[in-house]
Amino acid sequence: MSDFFDNWVVQMRKGVLELCILRTLSIRERYGYELVKELSQVPGMGLTEGTLYPLMSRLRLAGLVSTRLEESSSGHARKYYSLTPEGLRTLETMNVFLETLQHSTQQVGVRS
Repeated sequence: MSDFFDNWVVQMRKGVLELCILRTLSIRERYGYELVKELSQVPGMGLTEGTLYPLMSRLRLAGLVSTRLEESSSGHARKYYSLTPEGLRTLETMNVFLETLQHSTQQVGVRS
């Protein structure tokens, strides 16, 4: 693949990954490794723990997710992430934007 395409894929993946995280958390709260396991199964996502945790920190600082710690019988305490009301509103806006963008890009280059 070309460097141009590789860079394009990286840029596309960033925004889509944030959307997928918010969508996943809209169903129920998850702990970090659970998010990694679930979203790494999505083709093309390429999610690793090294990608997830800085992103979750940014989403928390933006007020889109909240966290809570829960002790675990199998080791370290788990940090659970959940969607905030602002996160839910942002997710709804992102979903509408993505749908509009997808429809619009399909119209580009189509002769009328």
